[in-house]
Amino acid sequence: MQDWLDKISNPLQLGGIETAVLDNGPGKGTRIAWINTGTGLRYKVVIDRAMDIAEAFYNRHGLAWLSHGGITPPAPFSDTGLNWLRTFGGGLLTTCGLSHVGGPESDGQGERGLHGHISNTPAEIVSVIQPDPAAGRAEMSITGIMRETKPFGPSLELRRTISGTLGKPLIRIRDEVSNRGNTPAPHMLLYHCNFGWPLADEGTDIIWQGSWQPREQGAANRIFREGNNFKKCPPPLDEHNGPGEEAAFIDISADASGRCTCGLYNPRIGIALALRFYKKQLPWLVNWQHWGKGEYVTGLEPATNPAIGQAAARERQELILLEPGERREYDLEIALMDNDKEINEFLNYKI
Repeated sequence: MQDWLDKISNPLQLGGIETAVLDNGPGKGTRIAWINTGTGLRYKVVIDRAMDIAEAFYNRHGLAWLSHGGITPPAPFSDTGLNWLRTFGGGLLTTCGLSHVGGPESDGQGERGLHGHISNTPAEIVSVIQPDPAAGRAEMSITGIMRETKPFGPSLELRRTISGTLGKPLIRIRDEVSNRGNTPAPHMLLYHCNFGWPLADEGTDIIWQGSWQPREQGAANRIFREGNNFKKCPPPLDEHNGPGEEAAFIDISADASGRCTCGLYNPRIGIALALRFYKKQLPWLVNWQHWGKGEYVTGLEPATNPAIGQAAARERQELILLEPGERREYDLEIALMDNDKEINEFLNYKI
């Protein structure tokens, strides 16, 4: 930081957080925040969509897959059937939950649509902290609160802080989920991280370690089969046009500190992305692959449960029930690398 002293007038010359409102297209009126780390890593937080992350760039390269629809305003009554897909913009991060992760379902506990309510919930911003290099402060953060609630319950609250440091190509996400109601509340959470071209491209390595099982069974399982190299991005696949897609549920391995690491490496552009989280918080990983023409994406999705839905998790006695006043914390880190030493350490990461 000493190199910057006496050489800049405004900290935004280096980086920081800029809030704005979109004024055109389907997302008109939607609040956003651009975060610039000063390292070539910059990304857009969609404040009105659970503080999820849409576009993200490292130097000249895009990192995230964006759907045809892009950013849209929140649709608070989207939690029926597959309606969630109508406002699924993709992006570097879409949050799924807070009480249901998986396909549509209905049982004695109620009706639940694909992947729950939270990504269609606007944030109440409670803090924006800008970096101040002259004062020796390189940290920056934005914090907001989202509430998934109704009278008579359940009433869950998500407090999210997205933070970074000038000069470091890192995104840190700190989530706190609390039960503000007076009865136990079901809780499921999944971080739907979506990677697209050019980071995800033919020949890109998909990196994770752990035992796995395919979501699809029988003839529907064409990718996640023993002997198939499903950790290498293929060219676009005709069979994935339209609704073609596949996924694996991974009991991800952790290192001695309990931290899990997964990510992507594209040797063609010389960039690696590492996704890090803690096994005790997020014991599962979903690898989603959808290689359709013009819809070319892979997802790495840390989660409290496989994306099997609330009913199946309850039947398997794996559903989290938050007691009144109980809180759970989740920490996620996204790191970018473009030098050989860091990339080699990432690729040779051992459990």
